[in-house]
Amino acid sequence: MRDTELYGGLVRLHILYHASKEPVFGLGIMEELRRHGYNLSAGTLYPMLHSMEEKGYLRSKSRIVDGKTRRNYLITANGRAALSAAKEKVRELFGELFEED
Repeated sequence: MRDTELYGGLVRLHILYHASKEPVFGLGIMEELRRHGYNLSAGTLYPMLHSMEEKGYLRSKSRIVDGKTRRNYLITANGRAALSAAKEKVRELFGELFEED
């Protein structure tokens, strides 16, 4: 996918959306994003998740799955507030983007 820097915010919102529904983990969210045409590498996704956690949008918990440690990310109250505000902005911007001339 070209122009990937344009999509970074959309990917973050998608992560927040899914984390608001259930805990997410790296490989699982990579597969979900791939279904939507975002083919992110682990080297792109994991720093994004860590940054979102550092900024207080997500928090993580480690658990053992099939003998391996998996880091699950859950949305925080700050993340929920940001997602809610972003939904309004996205509606407004995309409404304008798709208006007929």
